[in-house]
Amino acid sequence: MSALIKELDIRPVAPREKHPTIFATFDSLQKDETLQLINDHDPMPLYYQMHALRNEQFHWDYVESGPEVWKVNITKTI
Repeated sequence: MSALIKELDIRPVAPREKHPTIFATFDSLQKDETLQLINDHDPMPLYYQMHALRNEQFHWDYVESGPEVWKVNITKTI
């Protein structure tokens, strides 16, 4: 795991702004930095979108898997 983890609690963000906010935060990371996403549901649809748009640029690791809170570490690999 990287030394630097940027926490992003996406729960209070308006639905239409969630994925753009996540991608902007991820894109601002340096190699080996980690975004810890906090959400109120399983963010698997985000995983599929990231796989399509940022394939092989990230590592996805569940830290907490509900039922009320999900935490995922998304580490930039490139």
